[in-house]
Amino acid sequence: MPTILGLLPVTLGSLDLLATDDAGVDWVITDVKGWDSPGVRAETAPRQADHGAWASPVYLDARPITLAGSIDAPTREALEAAIEQLIATVSLTDTTLTVGETIPKQATVRRSGQLLIERQGPYSATYSALVTAADPRRYSTTLQSQSTALPSTTGGLTVPVTLPIVISTTTVAGSITLVNEGSIATRPIFTVEGPVTNPTITVQYPDGTVRALLYSSALEAGNQLVIDTDLHSAVLNGTTSRRLYLSGQWAEIPPGTSVEVGWYADTYDAAALLTGTVRSAWM
Repeated sequence: MPTILGLLPVTLGSLDLLATDDAGVDWVITDVKGWDSPGVRAETAPRQADHGAWASPVYLDARPITLAGSIDAPTREALEAAIEQLIATVSLTDTTLTVGETIPKQATVRRSGQLLIERQGPYSATYSALVTAADPRRYSTTLQSQSTALPSTTGGLTVPVTLPIVISTTTVAGSITLVNEGSIATRPIFTVEGPVTNPTITVQYPDGTVRALLYSSALEAGNQLVIDTDLHSAVLNGTTSRRLYLSGQWAEIPPGTSVEVGWYADTYDAAALLTGTVRSAWM
C-alpha cells in the first residue's frame, strides 16, 4: 500500500483512510495520535527510613487513539455518502484498525468519544474520531497458524523377516513452533478437535521451562474446544464454557522468542488435531 506525502496508510474496518475510493472521494489521514504508546498503570510506596520507593509492577493501560483527516469529494452527494460511511465505520462494536508501518500492525478498537465532522464547503470536510483499544498491544497483521496430530510412530519391523531388510517408520512429533517477533509478550489460542480424551497441551520455553494446560474431559468426533490464553477461557463448539475442566498454567510467548507447543492424550486417535494461532505483539 503506497504512502501519500509520507503519511502512513490507515484502514478502519474496510474503510481506507488514505486513498481515492470508487466514488472519486479523496480520503487523507493526517494524524493517528496515541498509536505510538498507551498510558501505564503503576504505583510506588515510599521506603521508610530510606531513599526512594517500592515500585509495583507496571501495566499498559487501554490505548485511546484519535484519528484525524479530511474528505474531498467530487459532488455534494458523494461527500454526504462518505460522511455516512465514516459514521458507520467508527463503530460501537469491535473494529480492526490497521496502520501500514514497515511491519503493518493492527488493534481492535471501538468508538469511545464523539465523532467530530466539520464541513469545509460543499465538497469537503475534516473529521476527528476517538476510538479505544481495550487490549493495548499492537499486533502483527500476519496470523501464524500451525496444526499437528497427536504424537505417533507407525511402520517399523515386523517379525519374522527375510534378509536383507529395509526398516521404515513414520513419526508424527505432535508439536508445533510459534514465534513472537514483537516487543511485548503475546498469548496464543489453541483449538483442539476430537476425538480425544484428557488432552494436555505443553509449551516449552528456550530456557527449558514448561507450562501445561490439562483438559480433564473427552471431546467426541466433530467437537471443537477453543482455549484462549488471553481471555482465560475454554469454549466448546463456540457456545458452551468448559473452563471448569481446564487446569494448569496459561501460556504466553515472550518478545523475541519462539516456543515449542506439544500435546498428548490418554489414547491415540489419528483424527485428533491441535491448532495453535498467534500474532506477534508490540507495545
